[in-house]
Amino acid sequence: MTRREPRRARAMTADSGQITAFVVVMATALILLAGLVLDGGLTLAARERALNLAQEAARAGAQGINLAVYRQTGNLILSPTLAAADAQQYLASTGTQGTVQITGNTVTVAVTITQRMQVLDAAGLFAVTVHASASAVPDRGILGIIG
Repeated sequence: MTRREPRRARAMTADSGQITAFVVVMATALILLAGLVLDGGLTLAARERALNLAQEAARAGAQGINLAVYRQTGNLILSPTLAAADAQQYLASTGTQGTVQITGNTVTVAVTITQRMQVLDAAGLFAVTVHASASAVPDRGILGIIG
């Protein structure tokens, strides 16, 4: 006489392994979703940091006024070489790469930051490059004086 397996045991062997594939796919999807959240937040923070650096460098450049013209006429006119040097010096002091452009009395700074991915590098996305630019013009202080 042969011993037969109960129906329930036979049914389980026919479906065995299907739950494992589902768990692997769902775990991978959850890890990638967590990577999007984490690395997306890091990318937004890098964009904000790039904008802050561009604004500060533009302000530093806007302080490069032509003192001879200001002392004679009271007009705030940028010295292009001094303004560009001040903005570039600020960028160099922060270890940031960027470009400085002087147009008339306006200093425009463009900054580029590369943000490395923490989780999504496992999926082949190793870094994201963010860009930001800002402009500034020389202006007198609250009391109407420079300083």
